[in-house]
Amino acid sequence: MKFIIVTGLSGAGKSQVVRALDDLGFYCVDNIPPALIPEFARMYYSASNKINRVALVSDIRTGDMFGEFLSCLDELSAHSYEYEILFLQASDEVLIKRYKETRRRHPLSVDGERVTDAISAEREVMEPVQKRATHTIDTSNLSNAQLKERIFSLYKSDKPFEGIFVNVLSFGFKYGVPLDSDLVFDVRFLPNPFYIPELKPKTGLESDVSDYVLKYEQTTEFLAKLSEMIEFLLPHYVHEGKSQLVVSIGCTGGQHRSVAIAEEFARRLRAGSHHVSVAHRDLRFAQTL
Repeated sequence: MKFIIVTGLSGAGKSQVVRALDDLGFYCVDNIPPALIPEFARMYYSASNKINRVALVSDIRTGDMFGEFLSCLDELSAHSYEYEILFLQASDEVLIKRYKETRRRHPLSVDGERVTDAISAEREVMEPVQKRATHTIDTSNLSNAQLKERIFSLYKSDKPFEGIFVNVLSFGFKYGVPLDSDLVFDVRFLPNPFYIPELKPKTGLESDVSDYVLKYEQTTEFLAKLSEMIEFLLPHYVHEGKSQLVVSIGCTGGQHRSVAIAEEFARRLRAGSHHVSVAHRDLRFAQTL
């Protein structure tokens, strides 16, 4: 049996998560007031219940009623109801971009107020909720397919997931270091394909660029040392309860070296049976370089 409460920031991807959980056979209820969660749990754990996987979504859309969320969690614990909290978050930049693209109104927005103010207010409300989360997923650099893969890895089996997800992210220093980074590595010491005329317009996703970056001895040594360090760190992060690690790899523009290294590093991690996703934040700027 699995009882999941999905919550988090508005625009962080809860709708995508519900679709993924629905595909896994969960009975999903969206936008449930917190006060109804203990009653739903009572029915779920009753002897007559024939539903064995439930996901409830409760968030700031319930307005003032969301203020009861933490006390409702305490009530669940008092009755020994087992539950997990899946918390979704994303960077301010990404949330603002998503709201502009969808033209949706933030639940905390008031007339004339900037969406940044609403996001800031929601983060303050959600901070104590996130601290009690079983799993936190930052969707800033995840595609819908990658988010679905993450959900499937967590909940495809009823056995609790005890590992850690590694999100490998390439970026360009000229556009700033990703705010959600746990570890940042600078690969600007490697030879730059940008100065090779036939490679300049391409990206590290293309084999000739990747081959150029990976052929150097310093690249091989760097990847070996990086892999060794991460393999050492991962079990210690798991022991401390961390469920997600963002490893950011940066070069100047985020088009060539960091992309090639991120892809190769992710490949090596997968070969070690780790749960890995890879994303390239700044490839959207590739055509302007």
